Amino acid sequence: MKILVVDDSRLQRIAIERALSKKRHEVISVADGREGLLLARAELPSLILLDMMLPGLDGTCVLKALKQDPLTASIPVIVLTGLSQRNEAKLKQAGAAAYIEKASLGLDRSAEALISIVESAIGTSSQSRCTTEKDAPQPEGSPEVERAEPGRKEKRP
Repeated sequence: MKILVVDDSRLQRIAIERALSKKRHEVISVADGREGLLLARAELPSLILLDMMLPGLDGTCVLKALKQDPLTASIPVIVLTGLSQRNEAKLKQAGAAAYIEKASLGLDRSAEALISIVESAIGTSSQSRCTTEKDAPQPEGSPEVERAEPGRKEKRP
């Protein structure tokens, strides 16, 4: 699965990339919110790990923009933050799939907490998506119609 990491901490990005790569995920990463938003729209990852404290465009603005765009609205976003969970309800209401305090990620050890939350979010996301009309049973004699998955559009050139 392709995972986008948006975090301004180079060390954090590297640690997350290593942990996820060990589990055979394809990881792409950027250091600021504007780049993250552009890359999410261009790459359409399976999941986004989004830091809240970002230069350029902060994580809250990125989350809202992702959830308002039909191209990216169905992509699960896991919020990463160094702040307390005071904002958890507000972020989940804005569309975050999960909220993780960076201190609890365990990146200096096995990163089990991160892996568990990521794999749970990806599993939930893929199970909740509808099948395409091409995958649905077709009545005999009807032409097969190929359509994009609901909530997803093809990449723009």
